Amino acid sequence: MSTTEEDHSTVPAPVGPVDPTKHIADPGPLGLAGFAATTFVLSAVNAGLVPKSVEPVVLPLALFYGGLAQLLAGMWEFRKNNTFGATAFATYGAFWLSFAFYVWQFAGKIPASDAATATGMFLLVFTIFTAYMAVASLRTSVALVAVVTLLFLTFLFLTIGEFSGSDGIGKLGGWLGLVTAVLAWYTSFAVVLNSTFKRTVLPVVPLAPN
Repeated sequence: MSTTEEDHSTVPAPVGPVDPTKHIADPGPLGLAGFAATTFVLSAVNAGLVPKSVEPVVLPLALFYGGLAQLLAGMWEFRKNNTFGATAFATYGAFWLSFAFYVWQFAGKIPASDAATATGMFLLVFTIFTAYMAVASLRTSVALVAVVTLLFLTFLFLTIGEFSGSDGIGKLGGWLGLVTAVLAWYTSFAVVLNSTFKRTVLPVVPLAPN
């Protein structure tokens, strides 16, 4: 070999592109926790476990934890290039913000004869959204499939309960919401725990390769 030739034998081979978002923490557990907490409290009211008079406590949760924190999680999911997480968290964050605003500013202005229909229409649009997100979740994890599927059923029964005027169906929606909240908390806990311990402690069972 000529002494003027450059020796490239010690130069490491390219290992592929570096993930520019690797330094950003996973926002999923935050979004799930905010969603779970607000869903749990409102579902406890809907299921009849606590009196209707305590329902106003949902509003600050809906504004700041289920709403703002979840919306921020959705924005960070955009940065992480996670279309499913971004769409889900941003939408459900906006759901809680709009729910709080609806109850605070508009619910009392709707004639009593139309109040249930108005609430039913409000819930219906999120029932439709959750239905197609349940289909999309089939490429995420078993834990998320369970959360989104039960959330769809929660919205469905709450919507039917409002349109039909059936307290029983509405209460069933409340119980489904409680189960949904517990599963969302589990998923949030699992992701935080697994990330902190750097190994799988609680499974979420991925359904698609990373």
